[in-house]
Amino acid sequence: MAALSPGTFKVSKKDGHARAATLYTGHGQIDTPIFMPVGTKATVKGMTPDDLKSLKAQVILSNTYHLHLRPGEKLIKELGGLHKFMNWNLPILTDSGGFQVFSLASLRKITEEGVTFRNHIDGQECFLTPEKSMEIQMDLGADIIMAFDECPAYPTEEKQIIESMELTHRWLKRCKNTMTREGSLLFGIAQGGLSYDTRMKSLEAVAALDLPGYALGGLSVGEPIPLMHKMLEKVAHQMPSEKPRYVMGIGTPLDILKAIDSGVDMFDCVLPTRVARNGTLYTWQGKINIKKEEFKNDSSPLDPECGCYTCSHFSKAYLRHLYMSGEILSSRLNSLHNLTFYLDLTARARNAILEGKWTEFQTMCIKKWHLSKDIR
Repeated sequence: MAALSPGTFKVSKKDGHARAATLYTGHGQIDTPIFMPVGTKATVKGMTPDDLKSLKAQVILSNTYHLHLRPGEKLIKELGGLHKFMNWNLPILTDSGGFQVFSLASLRKITEEGVTFRNHIDGQECFLTPEKSMEIQMDLGADIIMAFDECPAYPTEEKQIIESMELTHRWLKRCKNTMTREGSLLFGIAQGGLSYDTRMKSLEAVAALDLPGYALGGLSVGEPIPLMHKMLEKVAHQMPSEKPRYVMGIGTPLDILKAIDSGVDMFDCVLPTRVARNGTLYTWQGKINIKKEEFKNDSSPLDPECGCYTCSHFSKAYLRHLYMSGEILSSRLNSLHNLTFYLDLTARARNAILEGKWTEFQTMCIKKWHLSKDIR
């Protein structure tokens, strides 16, 4: 049977707004819902490609801005592209550098043409435009390429949110005109803050360009979590139903459940590996801070419901010892477990949707995680 062409998207089952689907790319298919581990600088911190495959990671995310600065997209292209460079033969999504427009606010200036940065490495000036972002991502050879956008912080005045959204729309047209790499899929990004009407205007404008996929940006940027969940609930299921839906930069296990329930397919966040390096671990019984004294003599596995290498081989006492001793292995084992948890969460969610048991699964998760104290 011939492989389906990149961009083919098939929804297998819906349960409420939650859905199980498959997106086909030039480096294989992605079964959704799916969490995408973040490999900012062409590496998921502490993980080898074989590690990630053993965890059943299907797609990873890398960062346009950081790879542009080091080692440079031209070098990566000369060495065979990002897949070969990092020895990852499955799909890769690259963000556009748009998040750095947000996160490096003190080091940048925005104009109609693009964004001027003082880069965080040596302070040298860096000018990033929609066209340049597309060129970098095409040189990297990503399977999914994100449009260049402006992501306003929270709180921001409505007038500025609208101006930012309209700039994002104009930039998106320039991205589409520049993106020529066959096999890469351009995803547009809808902005609009926490105003339902503004979000819907943005979604309508972005969807009008008939792109391979769509994302919601500008969430999880400092707003109250209940407001973010409410926006997802109201808007996500109204994104084009025949295309993959992606919410950028979320988040906690609860955020992911809420997003799936709202009809979202794809998620990414640095959270599972970042908090792992600080001793915070997600389990099916709730969140654990392995630094606590109570685990000093605890011979039980971290999570009896998890079959990852960490849980299968080591006790809580040993994991605490590694962390308190500052051992590198602590970050590696903790990250391996948290990524397993996130990927297992989306895999179980997919199975529940396919079986028509999504509501029961979501309710079970929230109950087991003791929502009031353990999930965030």
